[in-house]
Amino acid sequence: MTELVLERNERLRLRADAHHLNPLVLIGEKGMTQAVLKEIERALDDHGLVKVHVAGDDREERDEIYHTVAAELGAARIQAIGKMLVFYRPPVEKTEEDIGLAQLRAKSDPGARGIKKPSDKKKKLALGKPSSAKDAKRKSKARAAAKRKTKKASLA
Repeated sequence: MTELVLERNERLRLRADAHHLNPLVLIGEKGMTQAVLKEIERALDDHGLVKVHVAGDDREERDEIYHTVAAELGAARIQAIGKMLVFYRPPVEKTEEDIGLAQLRAKSDPGARGIKKPSDKKKKLALGKPSSAKDAKRKSKARAAAKRKTKKASLA
C-alpha cells in the first residue's frame, strides 16, 4: 500500500485529537515484527487514530518504524515525538454482510449482550456482610441503638 498523505489542517486537527489518547500498541525491544504490524492494523481498523509507543532508544530505528508502518498499512503519519508515534487511517465502510456477522457473533456471546454475573455486593448482603464502609457504620449504629433500648428496658 502507499502512504496516505493529508493536508496540513487535517493533520493539525488529528494531532490535537491524539493528544489525550493513550498508546494502544507498544513496540518492545524486538522491534517491528509481523505480529506488531497486525496489531497496529487491527487498532487502525477499530479506532482510526492510533498512538504507538516504541521502547527502543535508537532514533533511526524509530524513524524507520514510523515510515514502514505508514507505507505498509496505508496510514498517514501524523506525529512523532520522542518514542510516541501517531498514525491515522480513515475508517473502512462496513458492508451489510459484515454488520450482520458482527450481530450474530454478539448474540452468541453472553458478555456482548450485557449479561452480568451477580455482583459481590449482592452476595455480601445475602450473607449479612457489609459491602462498604457506609454499610458497616450504619449497622454498628443500629446495634448501638438496640443496646440502648434493651438497657433502658431492663432498668425500667
